[in-house]
Amino acid sequence: MANILYIVSTPIGNLKDITFRAVEILKEVDFIACEDTRVSSILTNHYDIKKELISLNAANEGGKVEYVLKKIAEGQSCALISDAGTPCISDPGTRLISAAIKQGIEVVPIPGASAVLAALTISGFPSDSFVFDGFIPLKKGRQKKLTELSKEERTIVIYESTYRIEKLLSELNKYMPERLLAVCRELTKKFEEVWRGTPAQILEIFKDKNTKGEFVVVIAPKNWR
Repeated sequence: MANILYIVSTPIGNLKDITFRAVEILKEVDFIACEDTRVSSILTNHYDIKKELISLNAANEGGKVEYVLKKIAEGQSCALISDAGTPCISDPGTRLISAAIKQGIEVVPIPGASAVLAALTISGFPSDSFVFDGFIPLKKGRQKKLTELSKEERTIVIYESTYRIEKLLSELNKYMPERLLAVCRELTKKFEEVWRGTPAQILEIFKDKNTKGEFVVVIAPKNWR
């Protein structure tokens, strides 16, 4: 396992949603690079994984890449994980992987849970071709992005936070009111819920609902019924 960077998918909520191979790799590597050591320690403690955890997130990735790659170049192996799901999918890690490839370090994927795919599979919308746009811009460029998405003919998958989900639904009601949605909250967790309908219909439902949590919004193709 020397001189290898493993990209390991971890659960998006339910701690049981991890592969045997992922647990095995996490137990065998020399150290683990993660977003937040406090969050990742919940997973490692659950599976009795006793490894050094090194924080590598959006704020410090630029300064930590060389440190992590130096350890790998010296003969150690590293597993890159995110707080939940698959690293680099709207999560940090791309800089590390890109730099590792340039240095000739072997990069190995350990696939597993992904909120994008989990939501897409239960949406009931076409998945042979789709667009994933992560978190759309908060302010600058947001309206431009929504205009672009309104013209997209394929299924669209986006992330949204608990603080902006109702704002997003209002915007979708303005830019693509006829499109059907599958709005997924807290996937794989205790309070998992999925709401289906047009933006206006879901906004009406939300009046009497708890809208706290992490959201994945799947938007059906144009004219899908």
